[in-house]
Amino acid sequence: MKPVSRLWMWVVPALVALVLGPMILPPSALTPATYIGLHALICLGLVLLVGMAGLTSFGQAAFVGLGAYTSAVLVSTFGWAPWASLPAALLVSGISAWLLGWLTISLASHYLVLGTMAWSISLYHLFGTLPGLGGYNGIGGISGISIPGLDLSHAETFYVLVWTANLVAFVCVRNLMDSRMGRAIRSLKDPVMAQAFGVWTTRLNVSIFVLAALLAGLSGWLNVHFVSVVNPGPFGIGASIDYLFMTVVGGTASIGGALLGPAVVEVLRNLLRDTVPGISGVGGSFEIMIFGVVVILLLRGSGGGLVSLLLRGTHRGPKPRAPEYARAYLGRSHPAPGTPLLQVRGLTKRFGGLTAVDSVEFDVSAGELLGVIGPNGAGKSSLFNLLTGVLTPTDGQILFENKPIGGLNPRRIAALGISRSFQHVRIRADMTVLENVALGAYGRGGPGLIRSMLRLDRAEEARILFEAQKQIQRVGLADMANMPAGSLPLGQQRLVEIARALAGDPTLLLLDEPAAGLRLQEKNALADLLRQLRSEGITMLLVEHDMDFVMKLVDRLVVLQYGKRIAHGSADQVQNDPKVIEAYLGGMEA
Repeated sequence: MKPVSRLWMWVVPALVALVLGPMILPPSALTPATYIGLHALICLGLVLLVGMAGLTSFGQAAFVGLGAYTSAVLVSTFGWAPWASLPAALLVSGISAWLLGWLTISLASHYLVLGTMAWSISLYHLFGTLPGLGGYNGIGGISGISIPGLDLSHAETFYVLVWTANLVAFVCVRNLMDSRMGRAIRSLKDPVMAQAFGVWTTRLNVSIFVLAALLAGLSGWLNVHFVSVVNPGPFGIGASIDYLFMTVVGGTASIGGALLGPAVVEVLRNLLRDTVPGISGVGGSFEIMIFGVVVILLLRGSGGGLVSLLLRGTHRGPKPRAPEYARAYLGRSHPAPGTPLLQVRGLTKRFGGLTAVDSVEFDVSAGELLGVIGPNGAGKSSLFNLLTGVLTPTDGQILFENKPIGGLNPRRIAALGISRSFQHVRIRADMTVLENVALGAYGRGGPGLIRSMLRLDRAEEARILFEAQKQIQRVGLADMANMPAGSLPLGQQRLVEIARALAGDPTLLLLDEPAAGLRLQEKNALADLLRQLRSEGITMLLVEHDMDFVMKLVDRLVVLQYGKRIAHGSADQVQNDPKVIEAYLGGMEA
C-alpha cells in the first residue's frame, strides 16, 4: 500500500469527525473536547522532542504563555486583529525557542531538564511582574477569533477551528516522520551514529525544539481567544509537567500518543471529579490519588504508553519500496586504484597521562583493503575514533585525498566520503532494514523540514529508497528489507550497518571489528562480502582482533601494541615478524 493511501485512511475519518463532532457531541462535551485539542498540539511537539529526538523539556508551558500573551497584548493594547497577531505569536515563541535551544541543547541529561525548568519558572514570574501584562490577575476582555460571515466565539465553531489546526499539524508531522529528515530525527538519540552519516545533530535538535515551541505557541494563541483572558496561572512549571505527563501516558513513540494522552487524562479527570465526591463524600487529594492509581493500572505492562497497548499485535505493513520512476544517484568520482588516499603521520592521542595512540603512521591506497590488528588494549578503537572524528588528535596529522581532516567533526568527515560501521552495532531496532540503510544516504542531500512536512520531497525520497534497496541487495538482505532491523540476528545486523555505510557512496569504508561476536558461518559470509566489495573497487580499512579472519582478506596489515605500530606489511611478513609473534601470535599459540 502506498504511503499516501495509508495517510488518507486516517485523514478521511478525522475530517468526518471534524464535521460531525458539533452535531453529535452534547454542548457539555464540546468544551472538554476543545481543551483536548489544545493540549494535543503541545503534546505533538513533545512527542517529537521526547519520543523521536530523545530530549526532555519542562518548558513547553512557557511557550504556550508566550503565544497567548503576545496575542493578548497586541489585540487588547494595540488594537490588532486576532488573526494578525498569530504570526507575531508564533514568531515570539519560535525565536525564544531558537535562542534557548542553542543555549541548552548541548547540555546533557539532567542539565537540559534543569535548564528548561529554569526557563519555565522565569517566564512564569516575568508574566506576573512585567508592566503592561496585568500582573498575576492578567489581561481580560480579549476579543475572539472570527471569519467573515462566521463567528468562532461559539463552542461549536471553535471546536472545528481547534481540531482543524490539529489535523493540519498531525498531517505535517506525519509527513515529516516519513521522510529523510524524519529518519534523521529518529537517529538523534544516538548522536555519534547520526553524525557519522552527515546529520548536523545540534542544528536538527534545535529545529525540533523550535517546531515544538511553535506548536505550543499556536495552542496558546488559540487558548487566549477561546477563554478571552490570560494570566500566568496556566503557564507555570506545573503545567509543563502536566503536558509531559499526558505525552508519556499516550506514548512517546508514536504521534498517535499526542492525541490519546490528553484525551485519556482529560476524560479521567472530568469523570473522577464528577463521581468521586458523590461516592466518597470527599474530593481534593483523594480524587488525585485515585487518578494516579488508575493511570498506573492503565500503563501497567506498557512502557510505550497507551498507544502501544492499542497497537499491540497489529501489523504496521511494509514500508514502501522505491517506485519504478526513481532515479539513481550519480556516483562519487573515486581516485584511480593505487592512488594515495589516506595518510596518517605521527598520530598521537593522550588521555591525561595515558597515551592511547603513540606516533602511529601508515598509508591507505585506493582500491586496497588494509587491516589494523592488535591485542586488546592495543589502541585500535582509539585510532578508529581519531580517523572518524569522534576523538581529536593530540598530535600528528591525518590526510584524506591530501586534505587534513584531523580534528574535524564526524559530520564533515562523512561529507568528504568516509563512511563507517561500529564496533558495537548501532542501528534503530524499531525501524525497518530499509529505513536504517536509507539513513546512510542522508548526506547526499535533499529537502529540509518544511518541504518534508508539505510532502514536496517525494522525488528525492524515491531516490534515497532506491539507493537503500540497491545496497541491501548488494549485501544479500533483499528479502529482509521490510523487517524490523532489531529482529535480525547479529550477523545480519552487521550487514545492515555495512549496507548503510555503502548508501553514502563512500570513497573510503572504515569497518570497526565487523566480525566481533559472529559465528563461523557468519564470519565466512562476511568475508565473502568484503572480498566482493574489494573486487568492486571499494577501498576499506578494517580494524579487527580476529587474526584468522583478517589474514586471508587483507592486502596489507598494520599491527599495534600499547598504542604503537610494531609492524606493517603483507600478511606473510607480519606473521613472521618476531615482535608480532611475541605480542600477538605467540600468545594465541600458547
